[in-house]
Amino acid sequence: MNFNRELIEYIDVAKSNFGNINVERKRRLTYLAKLIDETRNEDKEVLLTFICTHNSRRSIMGQIWAKTIAYYSGIENINTFSGGTEVTAFNEKAVEAIKRAGFIVEKQSATDNPVYQVFYSIHAEPLLCFSKKYDDKRNPQYDFLAIMTCTDAEEKCPFISGANHRISLPYEDPKQADGTGLESKVYDERCLQVATEMCYLFQKIKNIP
Repeated sequence: MNFNRELIEYIDVAKSNFGNINVERKRRLTYLAKLIDETRNEDKEVLLTFICTHNSRRSIMGQIWAKTIAYYSGIENINTFSGGTEVTAFNEKAVEAIKRAGFIVEKQSATDNPVYQVFYSIHAEPLLCFSKKYDDKRNPQYDFLAIMTCTDAEEKCPFISGANHRISLPYEDPKQADGTGLESKVYDERCLQVATEMCYLFQKIKNIP
């Protein structure tokens, strides 16, 4: 598998934090686990699209951690994507947070909306992360699970075309800490929360009879 030690240690911390997930979120994650398992039982590829407003922080963290933990757990045929209701850029503070978690990140372009390669294992293709709309042609157009990571996107998109199911899993926006001097702390908290919940999700999948 060849994860770097820092990332493995981070995942171990995330797995020790299941007690911080409240009952309602565990219920939603368990429901999502069952939907994923049903798709796998039909020998279909599982397509997870994480959606928020700007596709700059929470949804990209979801995309990265879901793919990473699926791979780490040995659960195959899981592909992850992200998108927003608007296009901005992968926020630099969020980029730094995933670096601190142990990912290797390479910036591929110097545009207003840069493309980043995010490496989680030397044996796996890196994820290409950048801001895009949820219905971008590079995202799945049908037979995917839409995971709503913010309440604003949920309100603006009451219907997600092509999605088989829609799961509400909102996170507080770390953007609220921008300019306060607490950016690193809040972004790290959100990164760990997403990692913890994705570890819980894929552990539930492994344990489904």
